[in-house]
Amino acid sequence: MSIDVRKKENESNEGVIRRFTRKVQTSGMIPLIKDNQFHRPKKNKTQIRRDAQRRSGIRQTIEYLRKIGKLTEDLDRTKAKKLIIRPKVKK
Repeated sequence: MSIDVRKKENESNEGVIRRFTRKVQTSGMIPLIKDNQFHRPKKNKTQIRRDAQRRSGIRQTIEYLRKIGKLTEDLDRTKAKKLIIRPKVKK
C-alpha cells in the first residue's frame, strides 16, 4: 500500500508535507509498520502448550501459598512470581 501525494498549483512545500502526513495518519499504516518492525516467529504447538503448563503451575503454586498463609492478598502478581522457588533441572 503506497500513498501518493502530488504538489498542486500554488501550493507550498509545507502544505504538501502536511497533506502527506495527514494521509499517512488516516490510512492506518503506522500501526502495521510498527508491528512488522521486529518480526517474531509464531510459536509452535509444543511451545504454546509448554507456556500454558508453566502459567498453570505458577497459578497453582500461588493459590497453594495463599491457602497455607505464606502469601498475603496484598502482594501483586509480579512479586508473587518472584517468591515462587522453581526447581533447578539437572543437565
